[in-house]
Amino acid sequence: MSPIRLLVLAVLFYIAWRLLRGLGKDSNPVCRTGKQGESKVQDVLVEDPVCHTLVPKHQALQLRRRGVTYYFCCEKCLRAFERNSDRKPSHG
Repeated sequence: MSPIRLLVLAVLFYIAWRLLRGLGKDSNPVCRTGKQGESKVQDVLVEDPVCHTLVPKHQALQLRRRGVTYYFCCEKCLRAFERNSDRKPSHG
């Protein structure tokens, strides 16, 4: 067998070995937890109703109105929402 054939076969065996070795493992390190088969969500993104920015829920400012919780990216958006929701809609 020529040296080039041996090199090509070695590379193919290495690729096959890496593929077979990786089948049983979770390749996403973010989802790994101590328990097998269980994934952990780090945080949920919520949408600011004023500027529509997505914000991690644990970092967002919260306002509860009529049993509904609203999430905001900053104090400015929270205040704008309060100003607009305090106005009564005019029917004309």
